[in-house]
Formats: sequence, structure tokens, C-alpha cells
Amino acid sequence: MSRTLSPRAALIVVDVQPDFMPGGALACHEGDAIVPGIDRLLRSRLFSHVVATQDWHPAGHRSFASSHPGRAPFEQIALNSQPQTLWPDHCVQDTPGAALHPAVDWSTLDAVIRKGSAPAVDSYSGFRENHGPAGARASTGLAGWLRERGVDEVFVCGLARDVCVLWTAQDAVELGFRASLLWDLSRPVTPASDDATRAALRTGDIAIVDGAHVMA
Repeated sequence: MSRTLSPRAALIVVDVQPDFMPGGALACHEGDAIVPGIDRLLRSRLFSHVVATQDWHPAGHRSFASSHPGRAPFEQIALNSQPQTLWPDHCVQDTPGAALHPAVDWSTLDAVIRKGSAPAVDSYSGFRENHGPAGARASTGLAGWLRERGVDEVFVCGLARDVCVLWTAQDAVELGFRASLLWDLSRPVTPASDDATRAALRTGDIAIVDGAHVMA
């Protein structure tokens, strides 16, 4: 019989989608390297609760550089009175690049949280959207879903380590969950961010662990 972790622990797989892979619209550094490990982790059935998040933008989303004439990807602007990185068009709803990666067996998923669907609000975290026009961060419903199942600890992996994975782990702690980031099963937009990400995790009381260790 396969070993399982505590039924109070959940796995959150963040944005493992083709557009974030090498050759994709918004490629993360070595993003494809995590796919086999995430597939093994899901097949191991170690977690009683498994959730995936999925970037799911409408065409013309305000976080896209193409929505701001004269602006280029990775420039910074203010959106809803908050700093906003402008991204290449990516994960547009119902396009192949927005699908969950086909090389992962997703059959053990309990839920998929689609985020970034509001045309004028970006959404990095799996728990909450970024700041909206009124200043608040709207819930995705994930925290309530986890609490209904008695979950008090989450393990987070996926893409990108320095953006959506980090924000998801930080929000988990802020919302009262214990959180660990599976370092070997995540990759950044750029590896130059790794030191800052580690510092943010330490400051946020988020454990850094390896998926290989969890499966051992």
C-alpha cells in the first residue's frame, strides 16, 4: 500500500501550463524540467487533497503589454494603483498554451482554480487575485475549499517560483495555513531572482523542501 501524508495536508500545483515552458509565450527558466517530477508526485498519491491552479486570461487582459500601446513586455506600470509587470500575451482562455500540461497525469486532481479571468485584474496567487479597482484582493475560493476539508498545511510547487508560486505560499501563511515550497519542483522566470525568493520565504516563515524528500 502506498504511503500518504497527513489528510490535513494538501498539494497545490501552480500554473503548469505550456505557455510557461521553454518555447512558450512566457517561458520560465527550465520550466519543463519540473514536469516529470510533478507527474511522479501526483501518481504517488501521497496527498489526500490535490489542487491545480490555471492562469486563464481573456484576450486583451490589462496585464498584457500588447494592451498598452508603446509599452514592452516586462516593463512596469501602475495597475489599480499597484505596481504591475507587463507580460507577453499568455494563457489566453481556451488556447493550447493555457491548458494544463499534457505530460502530467492530472487524474488525481480534486479541484482546478482558474485565475486571472477578470480583464483588469491580474492574479498571481492561487488564493487571491491581485488588487482590484477598489483596492481589495478578491478570494478565489481556495482557502474555503481547503478549510472545508480540514486542511491546515499546504505544499506548493509549479511555475513561476518567483511570482505565482511565491505569492501562493505567502498567501497560504497569511490565511492561516502552514506552507512549504517544493524547491526542486518549481522554476523561476529568471534564476537571478532565486536569492530574493529564498529571503522572502524565510521572512514569511515558509519552509523550503524538495519534492524528492517528500516522496522518499
